[in-house]
Amino acid sequence: MLRQRIMTALVLLAIIVPAITSAPPWVWGMVSLLMLSIAGFEWGRLLGSRQGGWLLGAALGAGGAIYLVWRSTAGSGAVSGGVALLSAASLAFWLSLGVISLVRGHRIGSGWATGLLVLSACWVALFELRLIGAAMLVSSMAIVWVADIGAYFAGKTFGRHKLAPHISPGKTWEGVAGGVTAVLVLSLVGLLLVPDSGDAVFSSRLVVQLGWPLSAGILLALALLSVAGDLYESLLKRHAGVKDSGAILPGHGGVLDRIDALIPTMPGCLLLLQLLR
Repeated sequence: MLRQRIMTALVLLAIIVPAITSAPPWVWGMVSLLMLSIAGFEWGRLLGSRQGGWLLGAALGAGGAIYLVWRSTAGSGAVSGGVALLSAASLAFWLSLGVISLVRGHRIGSGWATGLLVLSACWVALFELRLIGAAMLVSSMAIVWVADIGAYFAGKTFGRHKLAPHISPGKTWEGVAGGVTAVLVLSLVGLLLVPDSGDAVFSSRLVVQLGWPLSAGILLALALLSVAGDLYESLLKRHAGVKDSGAILPGHGGVLDRIDALIPTMPGCLLLLQLLR
């Protein structure tokens, strides 16, 4: 299993890293669109319909392809307004029906409409963040990665109080605290080590434009959003009676298993950057 996980991770890195860092942005747009389309199929599978999953994945793929064409021809004002509206709609879901679903332990609202909204918003955010810059995209995604790593080690070491035992028994409040702390510490260290990174790195831009106290609050909120995304997918899997969203990534499960925490967080990052312009 470990060997499978390592090999799969290396293959993914060999595809994703060049697509982000050295290829034109549209290449990353296509790679990430394929990932989100597969995630759409897996989302439908968790809702109990493989056929519906195929339709959702196809809708995401077709919509993304249309967006790529529209993005190259539309004026900046139309793009900015449409993207902000989509990101805000996704964020509104996570702060309302998403939270209610997690508190009650069952999905509230249409799972199909929700999947189309949040997965579309996630992909658009991933693409638009890459257009801003590769470092901006990676530093935004790093919030989720660092929170996840910090939560894992803090939970393993100090975890006592269950966060949501009816959804994901392994997660603890101590893990959440460790993830948030890791995000704040790494952001501060990054700013101290590279003080001129304000234009390129997400957390540094926040601090430069808003100051550290407000930026810390925003980073805290984004880290908590990543936890919400992880828990929401766990909720879908629990109701579907499966361990993983799929099996396309040997040793890792499905694409949705790997991007669940990015789904609510990336639109939030993009919306913040738009508001700071």
